[in-house]
Amino acid sequence: MWNLDYIFDSERSVNIVLSVSEIDNVLNERDKHMPIPVGSTAPDFSLKSKKPGQDVKDVKLSDNFGHKNTVILFVPLAFTGVCTKELCEISAGLSGYAALNADVIGISVDSVFSQEAWAAKENITITLASDLNKEVTKAYDVVIPDLAGFGMTSARAAFVIDKSGKVVYSEQTPTPKDLPDFNAVKAALQSLA
Repeated sequence: MWNLDYIFDSERSVNIVLSVSEIDNVLNERDKHMPIPVGSTAPDFSLKSKKPGQDVKDVKLSDNFGHKNTVILFVPLAFTGVCTKELCEISAGLSGYAALNADVIGISVDSVFSQEAWAAKENITITLASDLNKEVTKAYDVVIPDLAGFGMTSARAAFVIDKSGKVVYSEQTPTPKDLPDFNAVKAALQSLA
């Protein structure tokens, strides 16, 4: 069995237990879809974002073109254990990405309001962008069609996009419980310096 912790709110949580066949389904679907490859042009996007206490704003990938490199992190769901760990660790090390001239954007299929609450509760400081309609998830080909009965979500994935909009690093993790190789992400950014 495989456990995926999903926290609904601060008062209650539930463990989701996936059977081996459900894990096989996730892995088989993942194998049918590979993330966009290195060397391709990154699909541009404009997504909504809401930092705690601020208004909703648009986050557009191409706003960084010509100025900064971009790390895009797709995560399956807000308030889940692995997603929270990943984005809290990235938030804690955000200055290291800034030193590599990189902006970090986390994308999930949650609403901006869920993301705002999650960021406030867990002190997540990176920009979170809502792909509620799942168009960006599909464009980057990092779809999990049905994660434990929650429906279509983003797979856990990491991309490094250079200032010209080209993909220089592309990774989808084997399972939603695995984290991307952040040493490889940073090495890709260092190669752009």
